[in-house]
Amino acid sequence: GGRGYALFPLLGVLFFQGVHIVLSLEIKADAHVRGYVDVGEKIKLKCTFKSTSSVTDKLTIDWTYRPPSSSRTESIFHYQSFQYPTTAGTFRDRISWVGDVYRGDASISISNPTLKDNGTFSCAVKNPPDVHHNIPATELTVTERGFGTMLSSVALLSVLVFLPSAVVVILLLVRMARKSAGLKKRSKSGYKKSSIEVSDDTDQEEGDDCMARLCVRCAECLV
Repeated sequence: GGRGYALFPLLGVLFFQGVHIVLSLEIKADAHVRGYVDVGEKIKLKCTFKSTSSVTDKLTIDWTYRPPSSSRTESIFHYQSFQYPTTAGTFRDRISWVGDVYRGDASISISNPTLKDNGTFSCAVKNPPDVHHNIPATELTVTERGFGTMLSSVALLSVLVFLPSAVVVILLLVRMARKSAGLKKRSKSGYKKSSIEVSDDTDQEEGDDCMARLCVRCAECLV
């Protein structure tokens, strides 16, 4: 599906209860991500950041999840020098770290997605003294693969399997057509073959027959 970005300006300004706060972190995240229910599938939730301070071991990353039509949020991933994916709940053993803090990447991925994974994911980064920023949200939509998607996959597989055999059959038909045209031309001209030519043509016909059987066998193997 289409993707957009939630972008928060570097060194922007936030007013909270009359306090003037400088936003020293710039964070970007995919606003919308689409995935499909499939064993072995992985969905990447991209989150990148820029900080006015150098990355240290004090940097923390927190990913949270909120189900659709709910105000309840749960922590699914924490990072501070090491990775701490959740060990409970529906995302247990399915969250992987795919980021690199020294490149400003705080991305994670979800393996074996299900329809229950739909919802809002938020990425929060703190890199002291840079700790003030808004938190971008990513809406994840997981769906079953549609009939059109499966049909296109089947069509592609059919082309890959049957195209080579079709080429073999076409070549065989062209060869037979040329041979038939040559025999008709000789017949119209009243040309009579000598015993040697008859023997040669017999050998050629046997060779052509063997070639035809070989082509058919190749086609059957490909199918």
